[in-house]
Amino acid sequence: MHLPDEYILEKLSEFWEEDMPNGDITTLSTISKKTLVKAEIQAVEKFVFVGETIIPLCFGKDCHIQNLPQDGETIGKGDLIGNITGPAQLILSRERVMLNLIQRLCGIATTAQQYAEIAKPHNIKILDTRKTTPGLRLFEKYAIAIGGAYNHRLNLSDGVLIKDNHIVAAGSITKAIECARNANISLPIELEVDSLGQIQEALLIGVDGFLLDNMYVDTIRSAVLIIRNSKNGQNIFIEISGGITIDNIHQYLDTGINAISVGALTHQIISKDIRLEFNS
Repeated sequence: MHLPDEYILEKLSEFWEEDMPNGDITTLSTISKKTLVKAEIQAVEKFVFVGETIIPLCFGKDCHIQNLPQDGETIGKGDLIGNITGPAQLILSRERVMLNLIQRLCGIATTAQQYAEIAKPHNIKILDTRKTTPGLRLFEKYAIAIGGAYNHRLNLSDGVLIKDNHIVAAGSITKAIECARNANISLPIELEVDSLGQIQEALLIGVDGFLLDNMYVDTIRSAVLIIRNSKNGQNIFIEISGGITIDNIHQYLDTGINAISVGALTHQIISKDIRLEFNS
């Protein structure tokens, strides 16, 4: 729920270098350094806002930013997001990077909120995945948290999740779990499964969580029953994934699961429409 200023500035420097490796030729050749302007950031549609600490860093200390909402606020169509006063050259050169980033983060937060509000009454968490945009992971995971969903793993160092290819490479579910336990890693072990037989094998040796992948609803109900009736089964974390959307999520909400992981929170979202306009 926090992005350090140092991280934001480091990433922005990369984005600026990508967008203007030799300067903003058009702006530098047409606008005087001395020209000061006032600009507005405007919402063209409704969304959940993300950018309270990011937008000021996009423009730096030479620009004065006012009236920014707090992260998590709902912005209405036509609302003013903020005012910027400062050098025209600087604002023109950096507006596109700011808009690209903030539009995407607002899209993610808005989508996350839609899922989270549906799942919350059922005490189910909406989780993100590692299906993030390379270079934008922490930004995107931050936006997901602002929207009310939860971060699963920030990276591969952050948790043990044994998936199908790990099982194949290790030789079996049992061998994969045993290897993970023998590694003496002080993290919960979660196992991805796609059949009831895999669950039964894993329960013989024990895991802390299951990811039920691409299962039909009736199979999920059977899986949850098997897990909950096992030793310490009430304490085993159960999440599901695979093709779950806003349109079909409701059928999964009374199955007894703890969480739903949704890759679409990052890899299928649509950026929100935001614009920056100079005051005439």
